[in-house]
Amino acid sequence: MEAPPVTVMPVTGGTINMMEYLLQGSVLDQSLESLLHRLRGLCDNMEPESFADHELVYLLKGQQGNPFMLRARRSLIHPKAPWHLRYLGQPEVGDKSRHALVRNCVDVAASHSLPEFLNEMGFRMDHEFVVKGQVFRKGVMKVVVSKLLRVLASGNTENTEPMSLSYLVELSVLAPAGQDTVSEDMRSFAEQLKPLVHLEKIDPKRLM
Repeated sequence: MEAPPVTVMPVTGGTINMMEYLLQGSVLDQSLESLLHRLRGLCDNMEPESFADHELVYLLKGQQGNPFMLRARRSLIHPKAPWHLRYLGQPEVGDKSRHALVRNCVDVAASHSLPEFLNEMGFRMDHEFVVKGQVFRKGVMKVVVSKLLRVLASGNTENTEPMSLSYLVELSVLAPAGQDTVSEDMRSFAEQLKPLVHLEKIDPKRLM
């Protein structure tokens, strides 16, 4: 059986092979409005973008080593918009001179047959969730404040519950490899958000 056709193209205005510089933190539900007020004052003078996405995490298990992971995401607000397929490389956390976690990031737009295509390629869905929030921008920096929701019945994005009593806060920059000076700008911006939220260079391996 042939895999269904899938259209894959670079995201408009993006570059295929980029590095993501990332700082993460969290804020309790009751402190959300204070953080949003601070971000409106610090970020570019434009309304934040609201979003609600459904993300599916796929794994391809090999004979040895860790499984290969891809993330497929679709918008619940704009159902006709393309899906997004994302690959995130292993984080480079050992360099103490960098103030942010750095990892390779490949993000492409794809057609709505993406889940079927991944299944035909041998990938299997490991888990799924819904994420809702707002995106703020400060120059090349992006701040995402989001609530992660557990999907209680597979595929049913209407049947969800919050995973925690807090919001995830992520400060990120996409840049070509070697642009480590952006991490200094990120650190300076993160300082202005204290004590509302403490954004840190978090190694995902520490959470496993």
